[in-house]
Amino acid sequence: TSVPADVLVREKEIAADKARQEGKPENMIDKIAEGRIGKFYKEACLLEQEYVKNTKQTIAQFLNAHSKGLTVTAFRRFTLNAE
Repeated sequence: TSVPADVLVREKEIAADKARQEGKPENMIDKIAEGRIGKFYKEACLLEQEYVKNTKQTIAQFLNAHSKGLTVTAFRRFTLNAE
C-alpha cells in the first residue's frame, strides 16, 4: 500500500478536523483519525479494496489464496459516462 506520506498526513488532518467538528473528545481524536485512515486505505489502495466477487475478501487476500506468485504491478481505472 504505497500512498505518499504527504497524502496520508493531509487525510489524517482532515479526519482529525472532522472529528473535532463532530464534538468528539480531544483525547480520542488520534484514534478516530487512525480509524478513518484505515477506511481511506480500503478506498484508495487497490490491494486493500474488497474483491468484487467476494466482499469478505480483499484483493490481496484473493491473490494470496489463488496465486502465491502473482503480484499486481500496475492497474488502470476506467470510468464510463462520468460527468
